[in-house]
Amino acid sequence: MQCWHGVPPASATIRYPGPCYQHRVTGPPSRALPGPALAPERAGRAPTVGNVAYFDAASAEPLHPSGREALLAALDDGWADPARLHREGRRAQLLLEQARETVAAEIGCRPDELSFTSSGTQAVHLAVLGAVQARQSAARGPGHLAASAVEHSSVLNAADWLARRTGTAVTLTSVDHLGRADVTEFAAAVARERTLLACLQSANHEVGTLQPVAEAAAACHQAGVPLLVDVAASAGRLPVPDGWSLLAASARKWGGPAGVGLLAVRKGTRWREPFPSDDRENRRVPGFPNVPAILAAAAALTAINRERAVSDTALRALVGRVRSEVPRTVPDSVVHGDPDARLPHIVTFSCLYVDGEALVTELDRAGFSVSSGSACVADTRQPSHVLAAMGALTHGNVRVSLPRDVSAASVSEFLEALPPIVAKVRDTVRTANAAALS
Repeated sequence: MQCWHGVPPASATIRYPGPCYQHRVTGPPSRALPGPALAPERAGRAPTVGNVAYFDAASAEPLHPSGREALLAALDDGWADPARLHREGRRAQLLLEQARETVAAEIGCRPDELSFTSSGTQAVHLAVLGAVQARQSAARGPGHLAASAVEHSSVLNAADWLARRTGTAVTLTSVDHLGRADVTEFAAAVARERTLLACLQSANHEVGTLQPVAEAAAACHQAGVPLLVDVAASAGRLPVPDGWSLLAASARKWGGPAGVGLLAVRKGTRWREPFPSDDRENRRVPGFPNVPAILAAAAALTAINRERAVSDTALRALVGRVRSEVPRTVPDSVVHGDPDARLPHIVTFSCLYVDGEALVTELDRAGFSVSSGSACVADTRQPSHVLAAMGALTHGNVRVSLPRDVSAASVSEFLEALPPIVAKVRDTVRTANAAALS
């Protein structure tokens, strides 16, 4: 075993973070190391702020303890510019490349196919615009992009930008009442002449329904069209599906810090920088990489993947309780999404005669942090395009997304509190309507 203090030689591989921060040991990446155990008083309990139970993990999972440990250590070790040749820069570069190898192994790609971005949204925008731009010149006319109607807003906004700026035709294929993409329609759209790119999420971020990625990938392969798979909702929850040409993800969804996204471009996939670039991140992502945050994201991803078999079983059971109890205890309510082929931690339901924003506010006052409206836009009062595409009720909806260490007791408290809160909001609406008519 070779140990040292201070700056490692440039040829060393760093296990980071290790059980002893001061010792840098040659060997495999940190993904082989167990993370710190939760303190006894934290184990099995939902993350709380004061008396609030946090049920919005699909927006941002609380920072995993392994990610926190890596972040704090890397603030001292990985702060320098990894593009520089001095010893601090070499140290930061070693840490950055170790994180790249770790994450690449977790998502199933080569390290040189993976770049770190500042967010999942930036990763999607670079993937969409770069792939379309690289293939546009060979299209001999305005190109075409195919995507499902329930994609994240980052995909839809990039497609709209292309339509307005370049004349690219965009086809949004339909989904069924569970939110699953119609494979036949998707394949027909991909086979359309001059199709430059197809986009399909691995699972829906609002209702949790898994998408038919394998079938979509087969259709894309037959048509010679690259497929972008957005795994932001499922990374760290389910294995990354095969068949993608480009992949995007967001660290804050799996318990990493905000400000880190993933862009992976398979070898052989045509891609061109859509914006001014520099020499960083394989010339795909300009700007200074946040090495400490990237290390924390890598540590969190390996830890949550290691814990997934146990935690997801518990989460799936708790979400199953919500799916069965809400229609039974709340009149005029409906639960959305596939009851079986779904993400383990997400459930969305709608209540008639209730404004979603008012319901979220009342739940927040009662100590439960949930979300409503379109889950991927800044203004949560905007109706959900996902539910609209499913033909479902778009108002009065609540998304509950459980964090990894949620307790059964907190879910029981939520289910007990929900019916009277819905009744209270409905009474307020009826009173206001009566006053308006008088």
